[in-house]
Amino acid sequence: MSQKNKKTRKSSLNYPNGEKPTLKDNLKAFQNIPKLFRLIWTSGPVLFLINILCRLLKSSLPLALLYVGKLIIDEIIHLTSTDSQDWEYLLGLVGLEVGLAILSDLLNRGINLADALLGDLFANDISVRIMRHASRMDLAQFENPLFYDKLERARRQTSNRVMLMSLILTQIQDFVTILFLGIGLVLFNPWLILVLIITLVPSFINENYYNRSNYSLTHSWTSERRELDYLRYIGASDETAKEVKIFGLSDFITDKFKILSHEYYLANRSLVIMRNVWGFVFNTLGNLGYYAAYLVIIWQTVQKILSIGDLTFLSGSFNRMQGLLQGIFSRFSAIAQNVLYLQDLFDFLELKPLIFSTEESIPFPEKIKEGFTFEKVGFKYPNSEIWAIRGVSFTLKAGEKLALVGENGAGKTTLTKLLARLYEPDEGRILLDGKDIRTFNLEDYRKAVGVIFQDFVRFQFNAKTNIAIGRIEWQEEDAKILEAAQQSLAHGVIDKLPEKYEQMLGRKFLGGTDLSGGEWQKVALGRAYMRDAQLIILDEPTAALDARAEYEVFERFTELTKGKTAVLISHRFSTVRIADRILVLKNGEMAELGSHEELLAKEGLYAELFNLQAEGYK
Repeated sequence: MSQKNKKTRKSSLNYPNGEKPTLKDNLKAFQNIPKLFRLIWTSGPVLFLINILCRLLKSSLPLALLYVGKLIIDEIIHLTSTDSQDWEYLLGLVGLEVGLAILSDLLNRGINLADALLGDLFANDISVRIMRHASRMDLAQFENPLFYDKLERARRQTSNRVMLMSLILTQIQDFVTILFLGIGLVLFNPWLILVLIITLVPSFINENYYNRSNYSLTHSWTSERRELDYLRYIGASDETAKEVKIFGLSDFITDKFKILSHEYYLANRSLVIMRNVWGFVFNTLGNLGYYAAYLVIIWQTVQKILSIGDLTFLSGSFNRMQGLLQGIFSRFSAIAQNVLYLQDLFDFLELKPLIFSTEESIPFPEKIKEGFTFEKVGFKYPNSEIWAIRGVSFTLKAGEKLALVGENGAGKTTLTKLLARLYEPDEGRILLDGKDIRTFNLEDYRKAVGVIFQDFVRFQFNAKTNIAIGRIEWQEEDAKILEAAQQSLAHGVIDKLPEKYEQMLGRKFLGGTDLSGGEWQKVALGRAYMRDAQLIILDEPTAALDARAEYEVFERFTELTKGKTAVLISHRFSTVRIADRILVLKNGEMAELGSHEELLAKEGLYAELFNLQAEGYK
């Protein structure tokens, strides 16, 4: 790793903004607890009520068990110091203690069961919420590393936030138990509780401090942990295996992972060491306080101020209270840490998309009449100062097939993304039938647009679903799926598969079958036909097809897009020629616009690119 990179890594070990979250930040984060409980209640209201009821009953049992134990010991001493043989009372006490112990175990299992089931329900529910919320975000946000950091931190909250609920409910349960135990101790010696609390407070402050420090470290390392996850993935993935092997990247990837993971280990190690050192010091102080109070109880028993049963009850109560208070203080620190992480979840869920419909939005027209007009449109990608396109003005007429041509990076795909409202212009505007496309309902607009990009997703679903993705609400419409597959020539591919349209595609799951690049492309084209859209955008739709298949696809494409508006991106001029007009882009600006014959006659950039490609076939 270069010195520059080492310096960057070292600075990333600092906390965000150079500071740890303050106690005030911690307390403010507690405001998210009611939101969390509302989410959990929504996930499983019956289980939530069972959980609370079991905990409330459980909180009263420690005092009852200790007091019954005291009565048993006092009765044993009474029976051994007299000639009485009346065992009925003693046996009744023992039976009561057995019943309480069984009830305690039953309640524990009820709590654990409710926690486990609620955990599954909540994890599922919050994962759905995150996925749905992420789907509403804009493409520009997905291309922002800071957005990905927030998304990653939110994802990490799906599996362990019910643990926070359990911590909080256990905290309440223990508070109630301490209240019962405290009444007993106050009746004998109220100073014992004061000593107990004073000796445990330093440990609580220590734990809270280091919990905040740990959160700060984890928060500041979000990007690096995402990089570690990425390195783990590409180091052992079917999608990267070929390149890793052929380029001998295994050592490079593993060494990069090893260096970065060790840096995180070093950053975390000092924190863990100091936390445990000071934790030992303050816990020792707590233990000394407990045994000092224990000596007082012993002394009072020796002085016959207390009975042996009282000694058992008080020492047991005191021991249990110390454990409960330690647990409460420690748990409070854990809760304080967890609510900071909980803030990450709600921060993500509160993100708003940049492109959205308003109450004034109008429906997409049933039929495009005039077409789309670009008026001096300019756009820069997020966090970039370079214009992807700028000053672009032209009209895409209704029912017209327009081809976009230009060298890589000329702005072709960017223009189609603006047309599909995946982005919005930074300059100028795009009109549909004379109205700014931003005035149309976003959902209606996107339903009217069918887009297949060159880097389409190869979903690891069955063939039927892969086609139906074009209009997923029609996933049970077998006739429409079959028609779309036939139109895109995917039917010939699917019909040869062992399970036809039920065949799982891809190699990630058992029984899956992978397709060639050209076969996958036919499946993706099926999605465009399934869409039944008014505007169809195809970005390099035939890049992986052979010449014959390409010809057949575009013969069908010409027929099936009659009366529809279409935009086609291709580097193959044999494909481009089917378009009514061709828009030539250069460095993000419009260079030429016209039919194939008109542009050849101009002898400009289009003619130059056409002749260069033609030379390659001679």
